[in-house]
Amino acid sequence: MNITLIDVDKNNYEDICDLSVAENQYDYVAENMWSLVESKFNPSYQTRAICLDDKPVGFFMWVPETKQKISIWRFMVDQNYQNKGIGRKALQLALDEIKQTDGLEEVEICYDPNNPVAKDFYASFGFLEVGMDQEGKDVLAIIKI
Repeated sequence: MNITLIDVDKNNYEDICDLSVAENQYDYVAENMWSLVESKFNPSYQTRAICLDDKPVGFFMWVPETKQKISIWRFMVDQNYQNKGIGRKALQLALDEIKQTDGLEEVEICYDPNNPVAKDFYASFGFLEVGMDQEGKDVLAIIKI
């Protein structure tokens, strides 16, 4: 299984927009099209296609909050490719890339406290829950670098 992360560009953005999570996950993930619009108007936002053998099957977007902190805002794997280890491999690749950022001290991610999979999944990468986000809606978890 060859999993890679590549930039989202004019050649693959439509494929990214066509990806979707399962219906019971809609409340946990924003639409990829919305994320791509956000990134177009915020040049510091980084977008990556998660590819399986060069075919886009998922999406990431991370945002530099400060020089010391990057926040993973979007992470999804298409419903047809879930439960195959793709997300686990992709998150490791993303973290490896993010950790190359000069001066980085922490990586954060937020997730819905009702998401039955998120806590254990992110904890397995070293994310530690530190409370709720600013809106008090999602769990905030961080990795110290």
